[in-house]
Amino acid sequence: MDTSRARGPFGVAIAAVAAVAVVLALVLAGCGTGDRNGPAPTTTPPAPTSSVPSAPAVSPFTGLPGRTGPVLAVKIDNVGAARPHTGLGAADLVYVEQVEAGLTRFLAVYASQQPPRIGPVRSARESDVELLRQFGRPALAYSGVRSALKGFLREAPLYALPPERAPAAYTRAPDRPAPHNLYIDAERALAAAPSAGTARDIGFRFGPAPAGGRPVDRHTVRFPAARYAFDWSAAEQRWLVSMDGAPARTTDDGRVGAKTVVVQYVGIRPSTFRDRGGNVTPYTETVGSGSALVLRDGKGYDARWSRPSATGGTTFTTPAGDPLAFAPGPVWIVLAAR
Repeated sequence: MDTSRARGPFGVAIAAVAAVAVVLALVLAGCGTGDRNGPAPTTTPPAPTSSVPSAPAVSPFTGLPGRTGPVLAVKIDNVGAARPHTGLGAADLVYVEQVEAGLTRFLAVYASQQPPRIGPVRSARESDVELLRQFGRPALAYSGVRSALKGFLREAPLYALPPERAPAAYTRAPDRPAPHNLYIDAERALAAAPSAGTARDIGFRFGPAPAGGRPVDRHTVRFPAARYAFDWSAAEQRWLVSMDGAPARTTDDGRVGAKTVVVQYVGIRPSTFRDRGGNVTPYTETVGSGSALVLRDGKGYDARWSRPSATGGTTFTTPAGDPLAFAPGPVWIVLAAR
């Protein structure tokens, strides 16, 4: 029997109204959740971000924040005709080395800055390889060497960059006579050595001055045919450099100076090489140990240096054996005969 027909027209109307009510209830329930197809999705709040900025890199060569590599070493001429220098004030480290006839040359090390012009550039020496091994595998810019040294430098653990290997990096200055007129662009030089090692710990420590020390206004270092004086400037808080009795200046950065000057007493012996004039090339021994004088903050500190192996760094300590901190900033290292 058909029950819908038995209820009559009013029964059918009531059933239809009830069905609409059920549909409306279902729709309203879906709107309440914000999703007609199911429950509202759960959202994960974003991870909190730190408001503390990351600390800048600190150069192991100067103890100052800034760029830390790659490393470019440049052999720089230092006779009278080569002065004033260019780009020397931008070096992190400047090594003073004895060469033939008792003269000196610089080995300037750059990592924090890349000057567009450095020089004048001159030839490298055998002892440069030993000195630079503590830097890993740096790039070395130089203008040439004796024929017997060419293979030695090519096989050394560094990127040798004479003009023939990086011609785009070198220029000649028309206002100076050769060979004292060759300059290099640091950025272009490093483009020719894309895998040069970055600045790394070479043993130096920076920080507050140690206790003790003695007041020093001026200190002079003499080589057989060269003389350096370092005068403390309280106004500039650095040591001002003079060479052969004249203030050392640069064409691009004014007076030359350093926050710390290290007089490192080393062995200097004849090598097996000679220059074109027949003068024996000295070999500066930077592996081993010995005494040193550290100048910083207007004081002089007696020190000991130690470098047990060529691949290791050079440490400087007080006579009691404590690390001797340098003043943050550029450092000059004078390799003087013991």
